[in-house]
Amino acid sequence: MAVVFESPQALCDVANHYCPGCTHGIIHRLVAEVIDEMGIEGDTVGICPVGCSVMAYDYFNCDMIEAPHGRAPAVATGVKRAKPDSVVFTYQGDGDLAAIGTCETVHAAARGENITVIFVNNTIYGMTGGQMAPTTIPGQVTQTTPYGRDPKLQGFPLKVCELLAQADGTALAQRVSVDSIPHIREAKKAIRKAFENQVNKRGFSIVEILSTCPTNWGMTPLEALERVRTDMIPYYPLGVYKDKTVWNREEDK
Repeated sequence: MAVVFESPQALCDVANHYCPGCTHGIIHRLVAEVIDEMGIEGDTVGICPVGCSVMAYDYFNCDMIEAPHGRAPAVATGVKRAKPDSVVFTYQGDGDLAAIGTCETVHAAARGENITVIFVNNTIYGMTGGQMAPTTIPGQVTQTTPYGRDPKLQGFPLKVCELLAQADGTALAQRVSVDSIPHIREAKKAIRKAFENQVNKRGFSIVEILSTCPTNWGMTPLEALERVRTDMIPYYPLGVYKDKTVWNREEDK
């Protein structure tokens, strides 16, 4: 009988710790499927952040390193420079990458470090109880903005793809979502391109993935997916903000 569905080899056959309805599990699977399809599991090194995915090393069947909070791009840089034939990716949340790790992320992109960054944006600090994150949308209620984020008091959210697209070393900056089947398919294509860019030595690639946090949003899983569509995507438009492979094709014409 033909096999039509199976777990990726690059994903461990264990139960994860994520809350019901959290889309980290979907994103983990997409990364693992890409690793399988490219046949790079033996060469891949993943860097875990501090955050909800702090124990991602228990879920991926490749070498994994735990980084201090926000320092995943710095650790990835060291691994890639020491072992240039390896395929190195970071898996980071918005509280990790866009707050304490902003410096490491921006300068890794500016240097054109040949790494892949998977950036999960759920507009909140999930692991620590639902505080305002750098990506929290204006008006969004969190534990530390009980009346909604007010740009006059807390400033405006950080739009990471738009920011990193300005760096000369960035090869790919793309924002995707996992709120629906079509968007999940598009997200996988983006992740695949980000890994292929690294194999082809094109430089820094980041895929920002709009994700859910039903627990800290105080919503059911279905309500959380709907919030991605009604609130997050309008503020964080999906799309490709930079793709050097397209530029190169245009220059070749």
